Amino acid sequence: MERFAGMTIDRLDEIISRFKNLRIAVVGDFFLDKYLDVDPRLAETSLETGKIAHQVVQVRHSPGAAGTVVCNLVALGVGTIECVGLIGDDGEGYELRKDLISLGCGIDHLHVCSTRLTPTYLKPRDLTDPSLAGEHSRYDFKNRSQTPNDLREKMTASLRALLPRLNAVIVLDQVEEEDCGVVTGRLKAFLAEEAPRHPNVIFWADSRRRIREFRHLHLKCNQYELISRDPHREGFEPDWGALLEAVHELRRINQAPIVVTLGKHGMLVSDPDITWIPGVTVSGPTDPTGAGDSATAGAVASLASGATLPEAALVGNLVASITVQQLATTGTARPEELPPRLEIWNDQQRQN
Repeated sequence: MERFAGMTIDRLDEIISRFKNLRIAVVGDFFLDKYLDVDPRLAETSLETGKIAHQVVQVRHSPGAAGTVVCNLVALGVGTIECVGLIGDDGEGYELRKDLISLGCGIDHLHVCSTRLTPTYLKPRDLTDPSLAGEHSRYDFKNRSQTPNDLREKMTASLRALLPRLNAVIVLDQVEEEDCGVVTGRLKAFLAEEAPRHPNVIFWADSRRRIREFRHLHLKCNQYELISRDPHREGFEPDWGALLEAVHELRRINQAPIVVTLGKHGMLVSDPDITWIPGVTVSGPTDPTGAGDSATAGAVASLASGATLPEAALVGNLVASITVQQLATTGTARPEELPPRLEIWNDQQRQN
């Protein structure tokens, strides 16, 4: 395993300057992140039940899951973004489409289906506490029946129409119930066939549960998904031996590059040689929500702009180090924020 030597500011600027010319499709499970800002000072007691009636004083919403990747691509200045997915003909779907249109995204391939609901993460939180401690229990809305065949075909038809004009395809498999979301077995088989036919297109997949079912795409997972450890049971310090062995095995199966995020430790990439790209050390409170998706946006935009895989991973690290410092929201990073963050990273590497 090699350690990445680094990048100059001029090289970073060169990569970033190409983002505006890119055309990227994001295909997968588009959720609505819906925040209910609760003022605990206004809490009432229900006369009927005796339970606390939390008082909502503000409602905010933004695209989540695959939409989080989209928000980060937009913030980074990517020129054209096409959304490919399935949402319900409901109020949450209306809000999600409105948010995506306001971001300037194409939604012609975000299919509205009366038989499906719009996946939603409902997130109540205390207005008076911006830290993670202010978050209430989350309420999730997901489709728990298998995606009908006609809707599966709509996904492949949309991608088939878009592929000749794309620089990259990002696949985000968020729904853990098998074949109940956008990224079904049919779609994975289609991608495995199409990726080798389009060598000039970056194909990138991220999946919570089924990363090993993809073939011939850049595969991105975190260290827990790679070696099947529960992130909530115990802390994690990289077991380099186990990680390297698992990366080699996944690379052998996939026959295409592998990217593994390590939280504060950065990333491992294999193409097929393995390189470690350290993370940026940040101080103060952090919120990891959406960090992996922001890293994906930075890395894919960089790859599509001519960066090497280690260079792209470093850009992903820079982006994630910015987004994790934005509390109580799913953060984004702007292009002008990346060079100062690279200077911090370069200083930290000289000290190690």
